[in-house]
Amino acid sequence: MSNKLTSYLESQMQSLKLKGMLGCYQELTEKASLNNLSYTEYLSLLFEEELKRKNDSTVKTKINKARFPFIKTLEEFDFGFQPSLKEKEIIALSSLDFIEKKENVVFLGPPGVGKTHLSVALGIKACMAKYRVVFITAQKLLEELSLSLRDGSLLDKLLGYSRLNLLIIDELGYMPVSKEEADLLFRLVSMRYEKGSIILTSNYNFNEWGEIFSDQVVAAAIIDRLVHHARIFYVNGTSYRLKGKLKAANDR
Repeated sequence: MSNKLTSYLESQMQSLKLKGMLGCYQELTEKASLNNLSYTEYLSLLFEEELKRKNDSTVKTKINKARFPFIKTLEEFDFGFQPSLKEKEIIALSSLDFIEKKENVVFLGPPGVGKTHLSVALGIKACMAKYRVVFITAQKLLEELSLSLRDGSLLDKLLGYSRLNLLIIDELGYMPVSKEEADLLFRLVSMRYEKGSIILTSNYNFNEWGEIFSDQVVAAAIIDRLVHHARIFYVNGTSYRLKGKLKAANDR
């Protein structure tokens, strides 16, 4: 292939934003020549690389938009350290059928047992399946909703969160929830009810949520909508943060 033709082809691929093809076409051209591939087979390989690049780019963008605090996978989770969890039930969630069914997932348990890890891992699976996902702590979410209420943008904020396929609310209960915040959370949960999935983590069991919310009635209403279509997991184990320290102490 002449330098002039090569430059022309590369210019055309750049104009069409075919970056996957641009990065591999020379290698695939040599491969096609050596293996006597037909034009159709050669084009198939080129399009396969382009689609792979676009898919990788889409997934990367969705993961960035989800605002995860870190990247963790289900494969990295140590189920042996948390025997209260049934591994098969958690792995089954990775099929993401709960998102298709508009169901919720709730992880309850003390700090440090892996609730956030599991939530992030499922969120990443959802991003890879090209769902719209956002991860946010309960405190940050309530702050955002309260500010939106004051500046008049609450409806837009609620609609934005309601359009997500999966909303992950982490650490509900680390800070007390005011009456106003409880009302705002109820509005959000109600808007997503049977329309989009929520993954929620809390270090309080449901019968203790009265300690979190200033309004028992609103707390009960939130729980009712969360658990109606939900898969609930109680994670009762030792904190991962203490795992290394406990091992070091036992080795002495």
